[in-house]
Amino acid sequence: MSFDERGTASLAGAARPEQSGQAAPRRRAATLFGWADSFGFSAAGTAVSDGLEGRPTARTVLLGLLVPGIIMLAWWSVTEFTDISAVVLPSPEQVVIAGVELAQNGLLGTYVLISLQRVFIGFAIGATVGLLLGALVGLSRTASQLLGPTLGAIRAVPSLAWVPLLTIYLGIFEEPKITLIAIGAAFPVFTTVAGALRHVDAHLVEAGRAFGLGHTRLLTTVQLPAVVPSIVSGLRLALAQAWLFLVAAELIASSMGLGFLLTDSQNNGRVDRIFLAIILLAILGKTTDAILGIGERALLKRWG
Repeated sequence: MSFDERGTASLAGAARPEQSGQAAPRRRAATLFGWADSFGFSAAGTAVSDGLEGRPTARTVLLGLLVPGIIMLAWWSVTEFTDISAVVLPSPEQVVIAGVELAQNGLLGTYVLISLQRVFIGFAIGATVGLLLGALVGLSRTASQLLGPTLGAIRAVPSLAWVPLLTIYLGIFEEPKITLIAIGAAFPVFTTVAGALRHVDAHLVEAGRAFGLGHTRLLTTVQLPAVVPSIVSGLRLALAQAWLFLVAAELIASSMGLGFLLTDSQNNGRVDRIFLAIILLAILGKTTDAILGIGERALLKRWG
């Protein structure tokens, strides 16, 4: 018995439709787009690539920079050729100068590193918890019925609602900040993994059991590899959520970090620094997502 790249089981000795004179049945896809992609064509009928082969081309990079370039040009034009006040909309040059000032004072690098540290630690903890809970709920009907409603209710709680409680229980240092980021990162992984495990092909699971695979080996050799695309998608969503929760986390008596820079700049009326913090959060979020995307390509080439 062997498993192909699509996660289906094949028996070497089984009779094939073409050998018995019958036409081979067409595989049913979950969606119209999935059906089109399975033949290497988009819904419009043109050939598409899965985006996993090799490195991004120059055309891909240029197209990705086109919209940010247009936004920057429009921003510069508005501030240069209109009478809008710098208090309302600072120019790109003023934002750069604000960043240089903070860097010269030794604050900008510290803020960035502190925020990165909080995001990475919270993301690692939250993703691990989400993966374990997702596997438990996705594989056990009892666990799903027992934990599903409670976890769904906790997931609906806004991020800022946790701040007072975490401050009371964990203090004002790093623990409540990392805990809040971990809460935000856990639920995307939990949701995607639990949902994917519930929909693993039942015939594939039965085939594994028929060949004597126990619960642990069935999970590690059949079920988890079958949901790797969902896991990596959940991890990317969790990383984005970790950055979203960072700002709320750094409202908890922070004196450093990009979230602190946002609130401190608001209190001092420094709109140029507010723009700087937002741009840095966008760049860091996209950069970390791209790094995670490198691991995603490797995993999908092996298991996807």
